[in-house]
Amino acid sequence: MKTVTSNKMFGGVQHVIEHPSQSCTCPMTFGLYLPPGKGPFPVLVFLSGLTCTEQNFVTKAGAQRVAAQLGMAIIAPDTSPRGNGVADDEGYDFGQGAGFYVDATEQPFQPHFQMASYISQELWGIITHNEVLDHQRVGISGHSMGGHGALTLHLKHPEKFRSVSAFSPIVAPSKVPWGRKALAGYLGDNSETWRPYDACELVTERPSHAHILIDQGAKDEFLADQLKPELFQAACATAGQTLKLQMREDYDHSYFFVASFIEEHLHHHHTQLNP
Repeated sequence: MKTVTSNKMFGGVQHVIEHPSQSCTCPMTFGLYLPPGKGPFPVLVFLSGLTCTEQNFVTKAGAQRVAAQLGMAIIAPDTSPRGNGVADDEGYDFGQGAGFYVDATEQPFQPHFQMASYISQELWGIITHNEVLDHQRVGISGHSMGGHGALTLHLKHPEKFRSVSAFSPIVAPSKVPWGRKALAGYLGDNSETWRPYDACELVTERPSHAHILIDQGAKDEFLADQLKPELFQAACATAGQTLKLQMREDYDHSYFFVASFIEEHLHHHHTQLNP
């Protein structure tokens, strides 16, 4: 692993790490904030949304101050494989910067776009082999496309990602334009192969014991067409899944929204990981 940058911050250190990825067969980067102290620290994995890199969360979310106070490490991976040899698309919502946290089966994306395995296996392995990180206390969160990733990865791996929250998540990708484009492009036209990556389908089949927290801006420009939190709320009610959905009046889809409520989310994970 190669340390790209390290900056002292609130008594801890914000790192950016680059490493060769076996899952994605290309170099990958992630942000790693370590709070002051010796650890082992509980860990929050934060997944970003469309067009983002690890830098969006690292520089815009304002999470490090509270993480330092709580003694919590934060890992913020990139949103997709990147590089000259990695398949891409002209649209902002597909290809590089838009990995959708799935394991692609369609060409030319299959060789590199293995983001579900990257997060749940490879990044998980990095956590378990780092002595300052406590792999028994790991939560997952995310924004927009990353919120979709957080919900689906938690519901498929509740023994790994014990706590979960999301900002403005894509909860039903099989029913909205962003998701349908991505799932068809990465997985093919058979919608049955999309089910493991749809939070509404997953929670119906396998609700978890976690208390899910979702924040959604009421003035989010993507709310009606792309996000549809009411579908996940209904699915959770049917499945008996504990959910707290907070509609935030006058807030949009931006990182101004994320920064406004990140402290509450960090406390949510701290409580869930330290019962």
